[in-house]
This record gives sequence, C-alpha cells and structure tokens, in this order.
Amino acid sequence: MAAFSPATPEEVLSVVKWAAGERATLEITGNGSKRGIGWLAQTEHTLELSKLVGVTLYEPDELVLSARAGTPIAEIEKLLADRNQRLDFEPMDYGPLHGAQRGRGTIGGALAANLSGPRRLKAGAARDHILGVSAVSGRGEAFKAGGRVVKNVTGYDVSKAMAGSWGTLAVCTDVTFKVLPAAQTETTLAIRGLQDREAAAAMAQAMGSSAEVSSAAHLPERLAGAVGDGALGPEPATLLRLEGLPPSIEYRLELLRKLLATADLQVFDEDRSSTIWRDVRDCIPFADGTQTPVWRVSMRPSAAPAMTMELRRTTPASFFYDWQGGLIWLRMEGGEPEAECLRTLVKRHGGGHATLVRASAEARATVLAFEPQASALRNLSDRVKASFDPHNILNPGRMAG
Repeated sequence: MAAFSPATPEEVLSVVKWAAGERATLEITGNGSKRGIGWLAQTEHTLELSKLVGVTLYEPDELVLSARAGTPIAEIEKLLADRNQRLDFEPMDYGPLHGAQRGRGTIGGALAANLSGPRRLKAGAARDHILGVSAVSGRGEAFKAGGRVVKNVTGYDVSKAMAGSWGTLAVCTDVTFKVLPAAQTETTLAIRGLQDREAAAAMAQAMGSSAEVSSAAHLPERLAGAVGDGALGPEPATLLRLEGLPPSIEYRLELLRKLLATADLQVFDEDRSSTIWRDVRDCIPFADGTQTPVWRVSMRPSAAPAMTMELRRTTPASFFYDWQGGLIWLRMEGGEPEAECLRTLVKRHGGGHATLVRASAEARATVLAFEPQASALRNLSDRVKASFDPHNILNPGRMAG
C-alpha cells in the first residue's frame, strides 16, 4: 500500500491518472478530521491532500476566495477575520468528536462533506456558497467548473455536485467560495428551563418573528453545561442568536423579550455567545473521547421532540437540537448504533436523514453510515458516479458500503 502526498494539482493529476490506468483504488483524505465517518476504507492506496495548501486568490472587494483543497479552514477563517469577513455557512469541525484537536479540517473537506453550522437556517451550507472547482475525475482527467463571481453560472451544477460527494466523484484540487462581511457583533438570548416540546414551540415562535434570529438551538438538562465553558450551567437552555449592528440587536432583543415575556431569560454578550455557538457547531457535548455511536439526524423541526421521546422509550440516548430542531445530535448510550430502530422512527415521524458520524470500527463495518437512498435516486447516483469515476477507484464504498 502506497501513500501519495502531492503538493501541486499536476501531481494529483499524475497520481489519479496512474491509478485509473492500473485500476488501483484510492482513499482520498485531507488531514483526516472526517476519516471516522462512513464505511471503513477498503482501498489499496491513500491520496492525502494535506500538502496541497495555500490561498491562491483573495479579493475582499469582490467577496471571493480561492484556495488549494488541503488548506486548513482555520487558516482561511483567520485571513478572512483580518478583513472583517467570514465563510457565512459556518463549517463545523468534526475533529473534537473523533478525539482530535480543532482546526484540522480542510476547505476541500468542507465542500466534500457539504459542511454547515448553526447559521444554516439563514445562510445554507457549503454547496450554497461554492462558486467553482478545479478537480481530477476518476478517469484521470483534469477539469474546471464554475467561475469566480456569483453571476457566472457556467458549470455551476458540477461544482455543487462535489458538495456532499465525500471524494467519490473527483479529487478537488482548488475551490472558490463566496465570502461575506462578518457581523459587527452578536448576542445570544437563552431561555431557561424549557422541556423539548416547549423549546420547539419557542424556537418556532422566535424564528417566525421579525427579530431576524440567525440560529436557534436547544440543549436539554445536563448537556447545556457542556458548552461555553459551562456558562449555561446544567439547566435546559434554548438558545437564540442575534447578529448585526449593536442598535439593531438591542431592538430585536427587546422584541424577543416581549414575545417570550413569561420565560426565564438570560443574555450573553459577544465573547460568550461565540464560544457557545462554536461548541454547539462542533458537537462538543458528545466530544467525550469515546467511540459511543453518535448520529446526525435531519428532519422536520416540529416532529423532532416526538421522535426523540419515542426513541428514548426504546433505547437509552442523549440528544440536543440545532437548526430550530431540524438537526438532532444523538448519542446512543447503550453502545450500539441501533440504526434500524432510529431510521424506522425517523420515517414514522415524517422522514429525514440519519447519518452515523461516530462509531467503533466494528459498527462501521456493518452499519450503513449514510441514509439509504430510494431506488430511483440510487440509480441516478450510480449514473453520476459512473460518469465521473467509471472504474470506481475514488473512495469506493465510502458512502454505500
């Protein structure tokens, strides 16, 4: 087994072209922060992009940034922060959940996993901000798609196709993202003591108001104390984030106070607020150094409390909610993934997607990590895969087993 570490797009092309000719399978990875997600790699060689780094274009006035795929997100975020800009989709960092330090995730990995964070309700995910890619297909052919400005839609769908493909279609060498001005400040309003159904109602009420809430999450009892360096304490906390200019935030904060007049409210300033939301984003309540199974479930927010309640009657589980309840982080305390039980309940409560994002090697060898596709969608996915990677050499089985 060989490990390739190319430092240029030309070297990536050379490796993939050789692999295509030899029908040799490649595991595609950056710094490995998401290596524990999906089917265990069954490949002959590794193509590691950690040396393919560097920002190749940054035009703050044009709100556009291009970088090599292996460039750490932390590096890009620092560069943008110096110009009061940001990646608005707020990509999460899977490192802590898998026992690694923060800051190892790469910008190519953000696109491959279609990452997002608590601001997804307002800003979308990586696929909503990608402008263009340069990549090498499984055929060993280099190609470019998209452009450098939002209005240029040439090949845009191909760029979006890379989002969430987990390296199974092509090896991205360069990515171009839209960036946006950072908010001047932020504040978090915490509603204390609500149970799950009450929290779901409060989040829906706040998100439906004119307060322009950018993020809404709920952490049940005990889990609340795991974020923000313990600032929330153990009592349940329903979190609402406001971003923008200070006078605007004060006005919108007062709107929420009136809207939630009977609730026990607590306000956190910018520093504490940003720490809280970073911990929610990175699933810090479950970053416990174990391999206890953790699921990422996306479903209709109003159905989430009923689903989790029924799940707890079946198996011991801990959970908290992001995206107004549309994203549920679940830890199976019994040690087994309970995939069939969970996916049956999600389907029963309106449908959604359940992705196993942490588990032991034994569980990953037997449990399908990604939501099984309906036959028609699966046939379409297979045709797309065949057009990019006809010999199935790139991350074979990563998503489908």
